[in-house]
Parts: sequence; structure tokens; C-alpha cells
Amino acid sequence: MKKLLTATALTALMANGAVAQDAITEFRLGILGGENAQDRANSLECFRTKVETLLGVPTKLFTPADYDGVIQGLIGGTLDYGFLGASAYAKVYLTDPEAVDVMLSQQNADGSLGYYSIGFARTDSGIKSIEDAKGKVFAFADPNSTSGYLVPGAELSAKYGKLEEFFSEVKMSGGHEQSIVGVANGDFDAGVSWAVALGNWEDGYDAGAFRKAADAGLVDMSNLTEIWRSTIIPEGPMVVRRALPQDVKDKMYAMLDTMWQDDPECAYAVAAGEAMDFVPVKHESYLGIVAARELQEAQ
Repeated sequence: MKKLLTATALTALMANGAVAQDAITEFRLGILGGENAQDRANSLECFRTKVETLLGVPTKLFTPADYDGVIQGLIGGTLDYGFLGASAYAKVYLTDPEAVDVMLSQQNADGSLGYYSIGFARTDSGIKSIEDAKGKVFAFADPNSTSGYLVPGAELSAKYGKLEEFFSEVKMSGGHEQSIVGVANGDFDAGVSWAVALGNWEDGYDAGAFRKAADAGLVDMSNLTEIWRSTIIPEGPMVVRRALPQDVKDKMYAMLDTMWQDDPECAYAVAAGEAMDFVPVKHESYLGIVAARELQEAQ
């Protein structure tokens, strides 16, 4: 997709450097929201250590409170790597098409390259479908989340009209973990989060936000029930800052490409659950999401 650079995008491009760096003195990993910052840091310490050993420079984990912190860090050149959702990647691309390079994405245990937005409620709430949630308090995750807002918001609006009129209240929880725990605790009547929808519901499926919450002991999945499922969403990409030295990008690619074979425990942490592999992906895989994001922003 061709796009004219705005003055803002040109400024961002100059900030992160259109010309590749010769060397790096540190490496900065941006981790999207979805669980609390300390849990994110703890679960991905193995990844930070691997990158630091690989590149031979101090490597830091950054866990902003919301998705936009990682997005702006990649655009502005203060972050070097991110594992983005498709909508977050679309925002980066639409702001500055030269900011990042797409590398790999997650391949599920069945070989698929997608996941779902899952609507859910408490098992004892009496809510068994989205129709049952009419007039209730409904939680989305983050405005920059693909499965936590962009896709479910669009699909539910297309079927039920203005969501602020269908539900009694629409809230942004702040992240997937917050939505899951909030519904479990009764703060919201229903909400959406993400899962690959393979495996068993009681485990939180094979991978995704439910699996991470269940693994962490934050929720008992038997207390929650699935009430809705989106169409399949393309897995988001792992990206690196384009201006990085090519050898740095090559090393990161090679490590991630073989991580499930070399260190499956750390790969599990990066993938938020079980997966088959990390596989190459291209910008063209996200053209539909970029177009949807562009339309949303225009409205």
C-alpha cells in the first residue's frame, strides 16, 4: 500500500533514522500490555537474557501500561523490537511505513496462522450469547488491540448497531488480563479477549490471554464461558526497527526462527502458550487489517 508521508511521519522517520546504524550499544524490547508489567517482565526474562547474550549488548524490557507505549516507541526509535498485534502493526505502518521490518509470526499447533476474539462471561451470569449480554456492561481491552477492540468492535457493530446503545455501558479495561479478571470478579458482565481456540477451554485453550491468565492462577476457566467468537484474525508480526544494522536483524530473525526447537520453554513464554513454530510473514498478510484500521481512524 502506497501512502504519502505526512509531516509527522517524516519527523518520525528522521528520528529513527532512514539510514541503517553501523552498530548498537543496547537493545530495547517492547512488550505489549495485556497483563501487569511485573508479570510481563518475569515471564519474558528468559527472552531478554537470550537476546542480550546473542547481541552482546545490554538488553532491556519495556512494559508500557498500554499498547500505544510500544507503538510510539517503535515509531520514535526508542524501541528496537516488538511482537505486535495486527492492529498495532497497522497503526505503526500508517504512521510511518519505514519504521519497522516485519519478520516472523506464530504458527499454531494445527499449522494455522490465526487466532480469534472470544466473547465470554461468568458461567453463573446466565449470559450464554451476545444477545444475552444486551443491556449489560461490556469490556474491550485496548483501542489498539486487534482482538480486544478492532475486530470485535467492527463485527459486533455490523450486527447489533451502535454498541453504546446495545450494551448498557462499553468500557476499555486496559488490557486482556484486565478484561478476563474483571469479568471473573464481576466488574464487567461480559467482554472479549483472545485465544487460538485450539485445545480445551478449561485450560484457556492452547495459547492466548486466557491461557496466560489460567497458567498464572488468576482465573479458574470453569467459572467462565464462551459466548461469541469472531472470524479468524491474522497472527500479529514480530517486528524490528528498520534502521538497525542488518546483522542485528539477521541474528534476531535466526534466533526466533529456531526458538521452538532450541528453547521451547522460552518460546512458550513469547507465544503466550503452545504453538508449532515462529514462521516468516510479510507486510502483505496485514493489508486487510491496515485497511480496516485506516477506515476506523477516518471515521
